[in-house]
Amino acid sequence: MRVEIWSDIACPWCYVGKARFEKALGAFPHRDEIEVVHRSFELDPHRAKGETEPVLKMLTKKYGMSEAQARAGEQNLGAQAAAEGLEYRTEGRDHGSTFDMHRLLHFAKEQGRQDELIQVLYRANFAEERSVFVDADAYLIELAVAAGLDADAAREVLADPAAYADEVRADEREAAELGANGVPFFVLDRKYGVSGAQPAEVFAQALEQAWGSHSPLKLIQQDGTDDAEACGPDGCAVPRH
Repeated sequence: MRVEIWSDIACPWCYVGKARFEKALGAFPHRDEIEVVHRSFELDPHRAKGETEPVLKMLTKKYGMSEAQARAGEQNLGAQAAAEGLEYRTEGRDHGSTFDMHRLLHFAKEQGRQDELIQVLYRANFAEERSVFVDADAYLIELAVAAGLDADAAREVLADPAAYADEVRADEREAAELGANGVPFFVLDRKYGVSGAQPAEVFAQALEQAWGSHSPLKLIQQDGTDDAEACGPDGCAVPRH
């Protein structure tokens, strides 16, 4: 069964929600049969590369809140993250474009290292002092290597603005078609959706429900007959007269 997660590296609730989902997945009896795929979603798709500003300033401008409210919100997020065993810097972080990170995540998916990269990116953005948006290319290459990717290959992706750009945009269009106007957004087996950083218990229930309705392919054949002739790993059946 496949679980698709639309998220953004700049989204703190995606950071927390991933940890809660993984707690539920870790206790799920069929966890080894679950494929997790990360999909792209930009909270600030019109922000230019290199255009950065402090998170608190961004929050006051975007949501019309006071600086005190923004600080309180960050403190709350820090507490929520800590409850999941995550580090979270409530002061001094900045905000910028995540488009290149999403392009790298699509590259990492091809290399089988997508989950490793998104975890490294989340930690860098929310827990480390160094900004992922300042001197971004150099830092992103370091993070890609930390996730097990080749430095030269990652550098080539970042140097080509078109590399994996279509894949990012396709994910974002699909999110809109599914009705996802915020993240994190979880889609289980293309039948069930979970919106937001829900408690682990909600994810556990969703996994059970999706798995329960996840049935093998039903074959249609003529009544009263066995399977028709076919070819398999051992060759093709030869009609005998």
